[in-house]
Amino acid sequence: MNPLFSPIKLKGLTLNNRIVVPPMDQYSAQDGLPGNWHVMHYGNLAASGAGLLIVEATAVEAPGRISPQDMGLWNDAQEAAHKSMVDTIRSYSATPLGIQLGHAGRKGSTARPWEGGKPLPADGAGWEICAPSALPYAPGHQTPAELTTADIARLTRSFVTAAQRAVRAGYDSIELHAAHGYLMHEFLSPLSNVRADAYGGSLKNRMRFPLEVLEAVLAAVPGNYPVGVRVSGTDFVDQGWNIQECAT
Repeated sequence: MNPLFSPIKLKGLTLNNRIVVPPMDQYSAQDGLPGNWHVMHYGNLAASGAGLLIVEATAVEAPGRISPQDMGLWNDAQEAAHKSMVDTIRSYSATPLGIQLGHAGRKGSTARPWEGGKPLPADGAGWEICAPSALPYAPGHQTPAELTTADIARLTRSFVTAAQRAVRAGYDSIELHAAHGYLMHEFLSPLSNVRADAYGGSLKNRMRFPLEVLEAVLAAVPGNYPVGVRVSGTDFVDQGWNIQECAT
């Protein structure tokens, strides 16, 4: 048998095959709530026969959204809406459902891609953004506020709370988003992290926040519950995050 179609066990979760539908942002939520579009979209994908379906990047706090239309999991109403969606999909498909939890960091507060994807001003339709260092993502983007150590501790708790909500909502697994230039990747990359404290500088320090989040989330969910991390292997830029650091 082709290994692609053979079962695989991820802690307490067994997948019928190794085909995974990855997170694909829809930018179609209202107040962070999954709606009818999401039920239809993910319900259709869950009927595909894939071994695992991972729901799109879901913000752990309101300022962690990429766009105003991102999904969220930071309040009770959102948790209830996620549970309703999961329950509806489960009534038609046994495909395990995962969710990707993340924070946009300095790439947040932008319009939807089909609306140009341009940065939204904090004093307009957008909001203030944050990052490891006060370095804008690109010309024309907001300069993010540099996170304090207290902010970092608060964000770790936000990831934990969102993970606990995901478990209660019925998701079978969690993927933490540490890729694509979003917040946890911003800590990893020396191009976006120029801090001089325990969260910047050396590789060990730059990895500290993502590893603290992972450790805290693992401690907050059941012991046999699968938790993974999505990483970018390289920044594809000299002096940036690279394959050797990623493999460490």
